Amino acid sequence: MSEADKKAPHNEVLVVLPTYNERQNLEKVVAGVRSLGHHVLIVDDSSPDGTGELADQLAAADAGVRVLHRPRKLGLGSAYQDAFRIGLAEGVALFVEMDADGSHLPDNLDAIIAAARGCGGLALGSRYVEGGEIVGWPFHRWLLSWGANIYCRVLLGLPTRDCTSGYRCYTSDLLQHIRLDDLVSQGYSFQIEMVYRARRLGYRVVETPIRFEDRVAGASKVSQGEVRRALWTVLRLRLRRWTGK
Repeated sequence: MSEADKKAPHNEVLVVLPTYNERQNLEKVVAGVRSLGHHVLIVDDSSPDGTGELADQLAAADAGVRVLHRPRKLGLGSAYQDAFRIGLAEGVALFVEMDADGSHLPDNLDAIIAAARGCGGLALGSRYVEGGEIVGWPFHRWLLSWGANIYCRVLLGLPTRDCTSGYRCYTSDLLQHIRLDDLVSQGYSFQIEMVYRARRLGYRVVETPIRFEDRVAGASKVSQGEVRRALWTVLRLRLRRWTGK
């Protein structure tokens, strides 16, 4: 990529990378996204391991990388909401959610973007459709993820096979209509709620297969408490539907 390409205004795609203690993985992930020509917004929640400082160094070296520093750990959902608001104000057309831990491969990125552009709504990088796969997970981790998706499909009536996927792309039209301020979840259940709301609004949700690789460095941020909150959020969404709210 030339220096001119790096500095050129580019409002079609914004890849959002929320970070908390991802110093070991961030540089490689950003390099992979930038090699495809897409702009990056890193949202760092004051990582104590120096991730924010590394993000600033990457941004200083490349005009296609920006950093949003937040004062403390505020949660995955709010990180995406803050980034979406910034991108919408700037006229971004397509918004990508991508983990900064290396589990989401840049090789799948353009296919997810193309699927979102084609459907006009939400494209999910799916581990549970034909062609999708998970590498490096122990059986209990796979069982938890698979069971959570079954739970979502049954309670919320969703045909989507990978509601919990964190590798996805939204159109700006969908985000403008989804009313970010009305969301009830802030953690990982944010992913489920966004699929649910997209379908309730009548937008297409499509799944494209991805290869998901378990992180090599660092520790997973998904705690048992986070899982419990996600399960409760799904039930809460179902109750709201029953009551007509």
